[in-house]
Amino acid sequence: MLTKSGDHQTVPLSVLLKRELANEKIERPELTHGQASQSKKGEDLTFIKTECQRVLGDGVTTYSVFALFDGHNGSAAAIYSKENLLNNVVNAIPQDLNSEEWVAALPRALVAGFVKTDKDFQERAQTSGTTVTFVIIEGWVLTVASVGDSRGVLESAEGAIYYLSADHRLECSEEERERITASGGEVGRLNTGAGTEIGPLRCWPGGLCLSRSIGDLDVGEYIVPVPHVKQVKLSATGGRLIISSDGVWDALSAETAFECCRGMPPDAAASQIVKEAVQVKGLRDDTTCIVIDIQPPEKNEQPKVPPKKQGKRGIKSMFRKKSPESTSQPDKEEHIEPEMVEEMFEEGSAFLSERLDSKYPVCNMFKLFVCAVCQTEIKPGEGISIHSGTADLKKLRPWDGPFLCPSCQEKKDAMEGKRASGASRYSNGSD
Repeated sequence: MLTKSGDHQTVPLSVLLKRELANEKIERPELTHGQASQSKKGEDLTFIKTECQRVLGDGVTTYSVFALFDGHNGSAAAIYSKENLLNNVVNAIPQDLNSEEWVAALPRALVAGFVKTDKDFQERAQTSGTTVTFVIIEGWVLTVASVGDSRGVLESAEGAIYYLSADHRLECSEEERERITASGGEVGRLNTGAGTEIGPLRCWPGGLCLSRSIGDLDVGEYIVPVPHVKQVKLSATGGRLIISSDGVWDALSAETAFECCRGMPPDAAASQIVKEAVQVKGLRDDTTCIVIDIQPPEKNEQPKVPPKKQGKRGIKSMFRKKSPESTSQPDKEEHIEPEMVEEMFEEGSAFLSERLDSKYPVCNMFKLFVCAVCQTEIKPGEGISIHSGTADLKKLRPWDGPFLCPSCQEKKDAMEGKRASGASRYSNGSD
């Protein structure tokens, strides 16, 4: 399972898109999808919007969005995110970009959209929260942003499995636990008395077992909405994507999920995965699944049955690493074999100063005097640099953008433990 960008080198987006444009035989894929759910609390929501049109600098094209929201402590955060997240992401993308620039702008726009959605929802003083797995498919490029413990997993047509999201359970990341305690939170298990601790690690106050989500006003703003973002490009042979809530993944491995629905169309596959998960652990939680088949055009049959799993070697073999020569001689990239999935981008830092930096992942594309989160215009001299307060001596110049408006700067400070959390700021009307 490859989860760290340091494990391998990524292929530049420009190289991938130029290679695709040079090959006239490569067409946009056909998408078919299905979903299924068994409800226990009624807090899982899905969002599916295909064939979204957008006008680019080089013409009109389409993209599709698939998202799953697993709410907790009520469904309010999931409902609000479903209704507003896509608009907040799209509004954070500059106008008149060509296809290459638009795809490159998505990682930063997703970060801004998630944070704005969280900030706006918390101002309603509701204490509900939600996980999010949010997928944008543009051509053969998949961009996945995630907070919480819902997951998106891809199986290529060749049978290799690729984990596209991060699991933000406190049990899974020492780095996230250290970030929360450094920001003023406490991490520990439920204490039943006499020194006996039970259950998963949780953040206190609140008792949430996640380190990232949208909402959760009552827990503290060190439970951040900054998503892990991964961007990959499929080969023209396509693949199958499963997006599911933890009701599925607590019961089934990714391999089992794909195997149990082998050869089924997406709607039947989603129903089978939910059925298998409920059979294993019972209906203890909302159990929801979306299945998307990404296939070559005019071949609306199910992906072929892949060869036997090859373990970790099989997973790693699906990615193309840049060779040392390719860095200085990009023309040699034309010799890369097409039958694999190529990773284009991955970042999981929880800090906005790293995620909204002008060099992340592109520069000179976003307006300087517009708040990098809420997109409101700010006058020169009134914006606050995202590097304000950083310990990095190289970033201490207050005139370095991008900039935040005062309200979004307060949000950033709260997320980093530099002021009282939203629980005290928005206390009126909360439980």
